[in-house]
This record gives sequence, C-alpha cells and structure tokens, in this order.
Amino acid sequence: MKRTNILLLIAAFIIVSCSSNQQAASSKQQPIKPNIILILSDDMGYSDLGCFGGEVETPNLDALAANGLRFTQFYNGARCCPTRASLMTGCYPHQTGIGHMTNMPTDFTHHDLGIPEYRGFLNKNSVTIAEVLKEAGYSTLMTGKWHLGISDKSKWPLQRGFDKFYGLTAGASNFFKPIYPRGIISMNDTISVTDEDFYTTDAFTDNAINFVNESQQENKDKPFFLYLAYTAPHWPLHAPQEVVEKYKGKYMEGWSELRQTRYTRMKEMGLIDENWDLSPDAWRDWNSLSDEKKKEMDTRRAIYSAMIDQMDQNIGKLVSYLKEKQIFDNTLIIFLNDNGACAEGGELGGGPAEQLETKEGYMLSYGGAWANASNTPYREYKHWVHEGGIGTPFIVHWPNVIPKENQGKLISQYGFLPDIMATFVDAANATYPTEYQGNKIVPTSGKSMVPVFKGENKAIHTEPIFWEHEGNKAVRHGKYKLVSKWNKQQETGWELYDMETDRSEMHDLATQLPEKVNEMAEMYDKWATANHVLPWKQIQSLYRQKR
Repeated sequence: MKRTNILLLIAAFIIVSCSSNQQAASSKQQPIKPNIILILSDDMGYSDLGCFGGEVETPNLDALAANGLRFTQFYNGARCCPTRASLMTGCYPHQTGIGHMTNMPTDFTHHDLGIPEYRGFLNKNSVTIAEVLKEAGYSTLMTGKWHLGISDKSKWPLQRGFDKFYGLTAGASNFFKPIYPRGIISMNDTISVTDEDFYTTDAFTDNAINFVNESQQENKDKPFFLYLAYTAPHWPLHAPQEVVEKYKGKYMEGWSELRQTRYTRMKEMGLIDENWDLSPDAWRDWNSLSDEKKKEMDTRRAIYSAMIDQMDQNIGKLVSYLKEKQIFDNTLIIFLNDNGACAEGGELGGGPAEQLETKEGYMLSYGGAWANASNTPYREYKHWVHEGGIGTPFIVHWPNVIPKENQGKLISQYGFLPDIMATFVDAANATYPTEYQGNKIVPTSGKSMVPVFKGENKAIHTEPIFWEHEGNKAVRHGKYKLVSKWNKQQETGWELYDMETDRSEMHDLATQLPEKVNEMAEMYDKWATANHVLPWKQIQSLYRQKR
C-alpha cells in the first residue's frame, strides 16, 4: 500500500475516533429525562391519608411523603372533570371547553351548551400533558378515569396523546362489575369484564405496570409518562371484604370525635397552624342515631377507608416494580386528589344499606357527616371552593432532585392544578406549544414547581389564581382569599379570609377590609370576562332552554 494511502487511512481513523468521542461526551452531558408518574385519587378528603393526619393505613403514600415533600396548600378544581381538564392541560377548565361538566355516557350532549367554554369535552385549543411529553420523546401511558370526553373516540385518551389506555371514559362505575355504558375501555375498544375477582383499583394498577413494563422492554432508555387516575374512594362504596374488616367498628365513636382526633393530630404534625380553628360540626349529633344506624354508618365509613387502603396497597405494588427495575430514583411521582370529600347522597349517605358489603349498587355513598370529618379542619365539600372543596393532599417524590436534607419537609407555598403541566414541561425539558396540529393553543396558567423541589424557598405565584364552579367562585392572591358560595337569592356574596391566620375560613374580614374585597373582586371580574365565565344563573337558564 502506498505511503499516501496509509496516511489517509490513519487520518480518517483519527477523525472518526474524535467524532465518536465528541458524541459520547455530548451524550454524557445530556441530562437523563426523568420518568413521570401522576397519581390521582377521586373524592378523598384532605385529612384521610396517614401522612395528612388520618387513621387510614396508607404506609406506601406515607413513605413517599417521608422521603419526598408534602405541599400543605395545593389546590384542585372542586369537581371531577373540571379538575381533570385543568390538570391535563395546564389551563383553567373554561379555557378547555369544560366550564361546567363533561357530557354523560347516557346523553352525549347533556352539558353541551354550544358555547366554546361550555361544550362538555376537551377542546383542540388546549394540549394534554401526554401530547406535550410525546413530542419530547416520552412514552405516554394511562390507566383509570378519563372523564374529559366520551361521545366518540376522537375525544378519548389515545386521540389526545396517549399511546396506551385502560380504564373508564365515564366518571364512575361499579368497582366489581363495570358494565356499558360505564364499562372498561382497553385502548380504543369496549371490553367485557368476566373475572369474578375483578376490582377496578387493582386492574388499573396491574395494567399500569404492564404498560410501563412493555415500554421498558421496547426501549429501556425511552422515558415514560404514566397517568394513573384511580376512581377510589368515589362512590359506590365497594372494597375487598378482607380490607373492610380492618376498619369495621373503628368509627363507632362518630364523626365529631373523628374530627377532633384528626384536628389534634394535624396540629402535632405541623400540617395546620395551632391557631386555626376547627370548623363547626355541620351535621346532626352522632348520639342522636339509633344503635342500628350507628352500625350502618360505621360500615359506610369502613368501606370508604378500605377503598383508600386498597389504593395505597396498589401504589405500593407500583413502587415495588419501579425499585425492582431500578428506575425508582429517576422517577418523579406526584400524588393528589381531584376535589374535597364528597357529601353527595345526603347527610347519612346515599343508596340502600342492604347493598353495603356486596358487589351491587352504584350511587352508594358515605354522606355529608363523614365527608365533614374527611375534610378536617376545613369548610365545605366537593362542588364548593372553600378550602374543604379545593384543598388536596399533595405528595412529591423525586430522589434524584429533592435534596436529602429536605426529604419529609412540609411546603407551605401554595400552588394549583395548572402548575403540574408547567412542572412536567420543565422536568422533561419539553416545550409547551403555541400551536398544535393546526390549532392555536391557549397559554398555560401554571408555574413550574421544580425550583421548589430543588429547595428554593419562594412563592410559586405572585399573580392571583382563580376558581369558578356552579357559581361558587374564589380568588387567591398572596395571603388573602376571596370566596363566594352561590345561592339562589344572591349570585355573589364575597367573604374575605387571611390564609396565614385563618385557613379554616372562620373569621370573615370582608366588612373590615372593604378595599381589599373590591380589589380582589375586580381581579375576579377581569378574569371571568377574559375567559367567558358566565354567571351560574345564566348557565342554569341555558340548560332549562336546552332540556
């Protein structure tokens, strides 16, 4: 071989080697994107989990909290589908087309008023977390409750960014025997459940693990986003009997005693301030019930607690899988609930007592008196935007990012649902689009919480944040919260509270600080006008005309 050719070959080898080394170095400099898991419970109260002051056995969530962060002032959207709309998109629910509720499986236009903000399904001017993260190279997986559009497959999860889906498109089902039109969807197909041991909470977890496992087998270096949306502990009251037995008899002292016990424990844990009052008992005295009724109410509460217990056991199963696959430390896990505890079904619960501890029933609930205890120490429930309606337990676990010295820390900075989109975009080094598939996209209202996860101690929000659901409305700005509970006689009756000294909303400052009321009411009016939020009386009138 000629000397010139040898020199050329040597030069080529050097160039290739240098290029390979540069690529390797570049690859090492690129941060590994975290896996992301978002877990949502359904209709659970603020103080039900052990790590938030409850007596329910939740060792797996407690462990995530002990090794992660607990946000004591995180807010949801007061109701199932408005929360999910805001959670999935990073926008206010009205901006997504779900200004009130989604349409029903028995009536595909039930909540469709023909107004862009009130269509009853997720619009195309918003993007889902799945759509954004898929563009950033993620596998996107979902199991559980969708509740963002049901009438046709274009509104289902696979058509809104998810690669895989197993769960419900409706808002609730029988836990043991889900059947059409509130049955199980696998990918894009309705399936029949024939397993006699079927239980939705278990099935959602098993399929979530299977989806993650399949994703890892296909490409272990590809990060995944898993949205695991449990229906527990939403009614109907259904749980495995062996778990129910753990709790039967534990609630025979009644709801007032339970509230007081939790209130004391929450103060000891630092979850609430020593000076915040316990809101008043909202329902009848426990001792006014007959012995037979007490046993029934104990059973209702026991089943509810068992549903949370079983959910926690399943979260433990998922965590064990992540550890086994050695992907736990690089996985960001967030847990929260969709609204405050549910008082639907009346004071003492809905549905016949004969269906308790069976696999029968649908609207089978534990009632307002127990929901009052679940929301200790706060006022109101699901539907309303006082703290009992919108305050949620919020747990963050991310070993690779949360400093060891902060593990187990309580975070008092307040945040709300749109922050989750912003946080995931930040964590994944993704881009939130201004346009997607030819549609102009509404800007997100959220702020990334990643700096807080890393230990930064500053407010997440300096701008006001807002709520409206069924005429119940609120503004949070700094330490003040302006809130109104709708009634037929009065569209708006503003109350003002100092959240630093009175988060249980017991001391209304509206008459003492009228200028602050006017200032924040003007903020609300500007927001409502900009987002075409209609007065609830007008919405009710439109429904009457439609039906």
